[in-house]
Amino acid sequence: MVNTLGFVFARGGSKGIPNKNLRLLGGKPLIAHAIDAALECRSLDRVIVSTDSPEIANVSRMYGAEVPFMRPAELATDTVMERLAWRHAIEQMEELEGHRVDIFVSVPPTCPLRSPDDIDRAVEALLASDGDIVLSATESKCNPYFNMITIGPEGTAELASKPDDRITRRQDAPIVYELTAVAYAARRDSIFDYDSIFDSDARAIEVPEERAVDIDTNFDLKLAEFLYAQQSEQRNMKAA
Repeated sequence: MVNTLGFVFARGGSKGIPNKNLRLLGGKPLIAHAIDAALECRSLDRVIVSTDSPEIANVSRMYGAEVPFMRPAELATDTVMERLAWRHAIEQMEELEGHRVDIFVSVPPTCPLRSPDDIDRAVEALLASDGDIVLSATESKCNPYFNMITIGPEGTAELASKPDDRITRRQDAPIVYELTAVAYAARRDSIFDYDSIFDSDARAIEVPEERAVDIDTNFDLKLAEFLYAQQSEQRNMKAA
């Protein structure tokens, strides 16, 4: 039987939005939205929170997640490579449980508009492939072949990526995607074998932009609040 664990990584510190993981959206902390989505997934056996914050740990337990260990402070800074926190969480669970984690799934709190199906699709795509990790992505409005530029020292502007043929319409440019933090599903060993996602065999699923808002700034939070209110209204209309 494949052991598939969902992890929510939520450190206490945040420079862009102070105490971001506990900021409210629709009356619930951001981390609660991640926990709720993960708990509804058919593909996850358990939902584990990795945090250095006792307050986040208590809130996580209130919403049904497990917090069987605390993350060391040195793995909770804004400069540490996230993969080190991933490795620590896997090692802690394997030590506590006495058996291996087969599939690792990260459900970051910063994308609260995701659906449980987005997470399940990432796991299913991984299991159906020979890949090491499945990422989530949304089609980008900015395109390095058409409207993304570099600016030189003297103010000269050039396309970030020059196509072989001149492109005069955005629709003619190759489609590019933005990575989102909706979900990451990975085989356990790849997290230890590689130091970068793109050193491994990475695959991707596409997520609609309205479910892929990644909260990093107060503007992102305001956008998420607007979309969340719209989604709630639509759900209420369907239920009526």
